Amino acid sequence: VYFAILTQALTYAAALLFFRNDFTFGGNNGFTDFKFILGADIRADSTGRWLFVASGILMLVVYALIAWLLTTKFGKIQEAIRDSENRVRFSGYSTTHFKLFIFVVSAVIAGLAGALYVPQAGIINPGEMWPTKGLDIVVWVAVGGRGTKFGPIIGAILVNLLKSYTTRAYPESWLLILGALFVLVVLFMPNGIVGVFQQIRARLGTGRPGPVPAVKAEEPVGSET
Repeated sequence: VYFAILTQALTYAAALLFFRNDFTFGGNNGFTDFKFILGADIRADSTGRWLFVASGILMLVVYALIAWLLTTKFGKIQEAIRDSENRVRFSGYSTTHFKLFIFVVSAVIAGLAGALYVPQAGIINPGEMWPTKGLDIVVWVAVGGRGTKFGPIIGAILVNLLKSYTTRAYPESWLLILGALFVLVVLFMPNGIVGVFQQIRARLGTGRPGPVPAVKAEEPVGSET
C-alpha cells in the first residue's frame, strides 16, 4: 500500500514539474504537431490503420504472455502473494523480488502502450500523469472482472465508450459518473462483467441433468458354491 502511495506521489510531483515547463517540454500543452513516425506520414490513413493493427497485436501478445505466466510456478506464487502475502513470506519466498519483477513488467507494457497511444492521439501532455488516470485503470479492472485475464479488456472498452459519449454530452460530470460506476460495480457486481457471465454459466451447468451413474448389480445371496 505504501509503495503504491509513494508511486502516485512521485508521479504527481513529476507532472507538476512538467506543467511548469522547467524542462522545455511544452508545459501544459505538452508535445504536439507530430508529423512522421519511422519515416511514415503520421496523418495518413494507412499509418493510422497500421498503428491500430500494432495496438491489437501488442494486446494479444501481452494477453498470451500473462496467460502463460499464470500457468508457471512464478504465476502461482504471484496469485498466492495476492491472496496472502504473509503466508508466502513464511513459506520462504522473497515476495519483494516477485512484486518488483511484476512492477517492471507492467511498466514495460505501459511504456509500449504509451508509444502506440501518442501517435494515434496526436498529443501528449503532463495531464496524462495525473493520479486520476491510474484510477481509470482500476475502474476498468473492476468493471471487467478482477482476477480474470479478459475482464480488464472488456472493462477498458466499455468504460472508454461511456467516457467518449459522456465527455461530449456532460463534460463536467464525467468524474462523478466514473465514481458512481465504480461504487455500483463494487456493490452489485463485485466480480465484474466476466464474473456475472461465469455465474450464469455455472448455474446453467448445474441445472442440466448429468449422466446417470451405472449401478453395479449385486450378486444374489448364496450364489457362491
